[in-house]
Parts: sequence; structure tokens; C-alpha cells
Amino acid sequence: QLQASGGGLVQAGGSLRLSCAASGLAFSTYNMGWFRQAPGKEREFVAAIMRSTVSTYYADSVKGRFTISRDNAKNTVYLQMNSLKPEDTAVYYCAADRRYGSFWSNPVGVDYWGKGTQVTVSS
Repeated sequence: QLQASGGGLVQAGGSLRLSCAASGLAFSTYNMGWFRQAPGKEREFVAAIMRSTVSTYYADSVKGRFTISRDNAKNTVYLQMNSLKPEDTAVYYCAADRRYGSFWSNPVGVDYWGKGTQVTVSS
């Protein structure tokens, strides 16, 4: 249903663009988000974009460096990551959810998860 791609190895200060392609769901009716999980840590919220495409939300740790966007015609959500830091190293997961409000505050209830893509930032 959700296929994430675009991860890789990058030096600190570099950039990556993640993509998440959706299939088999009415993409434009879903709020979309990105989460990440570093080794030994819990999965954490990174960014979200609502079905309206107007409202976006970010974790404080990535605000000003990451940008989430979506293309409903391509059923795809993106995460542009700039000024990457070693602490951004994690597996990044995309999520699709139809709940109203801040769905990322209760990730257990997310409707669909992608399989994740590894991002490694070297110092």
C-alpha cells in the first residue's frame, strides 16, 4: 500500500529526498506523515501534511530543515531533508491516516504504514 524510497548514506550537511508512493487507497482523502526510528529508540513523529495539502506540521527537531509535500495526482508524499545531522540517522516510515486532528500523537491508530527506508548521516 505504501512504498517508501530515497534513503541512503549522506554526509552531515547534505540533503536527501524521500518519496512514498501509495497504491490501493484513495490517497487524497488521507492525511500523510513521516515517522522515524533510530536504533534502540521508539518511533517518533517527523512531519505531517493534511489531506487539504495546506496544513503541515513538524517535530521541533526538524523544523526549518525538512519539508513535507504531496502530489495527489501521483499518489505520492515527499520529505525533503536538508542540513542533515548524524542524529537524523534512522529508518524513516511513511504513514497514511484518515482521522481528524493530530493523528501523529497516537501512531498506534495509523491506518497504513510503509516498510521504511534507511537514512544514514555520517559525521
